[in-house]
Amino acid sequence: MSSLLEKFAGKIDLIYIDPPFATGADFTVDIEIGDKGKEVHKEHSIIEEKAYRDTWGQGTDSFLSMIYERLSLMKELLSDKGAIFVHCDWHVNAQIRLILDEIFGSSNFQNEILWYYYNKLHGARKMVFPRATDTIFYYLKNRETGFNFQHISEERDNPVKKLKYSFIKGKIVNDKDESGKAITYISTERQIDNVWRIRCLQPANKREWLDFPTQKPENLIQRILESTTNEGDLVADFFCGSGTTLTAAEKLNRRWIGVDLGRFAIHTTRKRLLNINTTAELLDESILYSKNAKPFEILNLGKYERQFWQVKAFNRKDEKQALYEYLAFILKLYGAEPIAGSQYIHGKKGSDLVYIGSVDSPVTVQEVQDALSDTKSMGMKELHVLGWEWEMGLNDAIQEVAKQMGIRLKLRIIPMDVLNEQAINKKDIKFFELAYFKADLKVSNRNLSVELNDFVIPHTDLIPEEVQKSITKWSDWIDYWAIDFDFQNDTFNNTWTSYRTKQNRKLVLNSEKKYDKPGKYKVYVKIIDIFGIDTSQVFDITVK
Repeated sequence: MSSLLEKFAGKIDLIYIDPPFATGADFTVDIEIGDKGKEVHKEHSIIEEKAYRDTWGQGTDSFLSMIYERLSLMKELLSDKGAIFVHCDWHVNAQIRLILDEIFGSSNFQNEILWYYYNKLHGARKMVFPRATDTIFYYLKNRETGFNFQHISEERDNPVKKLKYSFIKGKIVNDKDESGKAITYISTERQIDNVWRIRCLQPANKREWLDFPTQKPENLIQRILESTTNEGDLVADFFCGSGTTLTAAEKLNRRWIGVDLGRFAIHTTRKRLLNINTTAELLDESILYSKNAKPFEILNLGKYERQFWQVKAFNRKDEKQALYEYLAFILKLYGAEPIAGSQYIHGKKGSDLVYIGSVDSPVTVQEVQDALSDTKSMGMKELHVLGWEWEMGLNDAIQEVAKQMGIRLKLRIIPMDVLNEQAINKKDIKFFELAYFKADLKVSNRNLSVELNDFVIPHTDLIPEEVQKSITKWSDWIDYWAIDFDFQNDTFNNTWTSYRTKQNRKLVLNSEKKYDKPGKYKVYVKIIDIFGIDTSQVFDITVK
């Protein structure tokens, strides 16, 4: 959110958030693998573990500290006519109300909405009434704002009597009962109040259900959007999860921003947006849609942990000392020891050498080649390269070089939470392996064919055994892949894609493109694996 302030402060018209509000918050999901869609349980990712620790590491206190800071930022991002809806339950709703009163002002409180999920199967074992409601607090940034009243039909009920008829719309309906007999009844349409009777999602809701544990129904969010925004308004969700808010906003012609810490959440949202029906889809019983999602970008703005070291160097006016401390810190987390005497070898783990990439730039092919040369000159057989980001296509290009030099090469990603004290104390920092793939590109006149023929996660020691057993062929690792046939060295434009859905598990492994005119082109191929991690390469081709 901090990174959005420069461009979007005072620009967002509606914020809806559904933060994790249970101390037993569960970020695990069931992922489907391969053509047959075998379900395997996915544990927390490292960044999701960090989110859990930040939120609940010290119980409710740490949650309240986290949410206070974020709500303060959200107020800055809201436009003058903006509104915010905060979804919570009995765990923290009393405390959340007090925080919202302090930040937004009690005079800007509008509603405490009770979402009654009437279809939840209750089996309470405690001596209490089963809980069947969540709370949604509705606040304004300022008092001056608009509101669109919503109505709901209550058919076949007796007419409402002794109420203010200005709030009731009634009409006589001629219909037939189940036996075909003609019947007449009064249909009433009344204003929606602050108790919302909307079903919770269950696996039986096949049109919407994505196996995402905190997923909310679209028509819950739809009601919020239609009440407080108009077409073209900007909507944001900073705990977007499976993408319900973004999907509802897209269908209602609102612009949107979605944010989440979890890679799998971002990938689930991406596929959900792409999978908006091309023919027709009902968001509720009254609204029909027949359009695709507009183009959208996915951006990684989480580099603040890395900037810590740059700030440290600037404050000390001693970049050399700051660099030494940075290298020593990363080596310690990796279980390695510093060694001197080489520009491209920073440490040693057992008998293996370690090179660490720069804080503020991707690891390049040339850097790895230099580290490999130093490894060979030192008579060693294995090199581990740790990096934050990587030059595109590096893995595939460099593995063959390492093989020819007789060196076993491991490329591992420095996780984003290496500065989290709780993660360090628990010794649960994991440096995951960088994957790579092979693609066959053939050009004939103005026609290009692209075929995937391999995807490799070189060292699977950190991948759960259950997942490994479910993989029967290399393509089972892949959940999604896309191509930009004319990459301009800026934004990736998804001009072709194939991905697995719950209904269709088949993944197309080849694509074709006919170019309008000859020339030199860059073809950008992006793959997303079953964990939501992306691997990319750019290929240069000449079209005659």
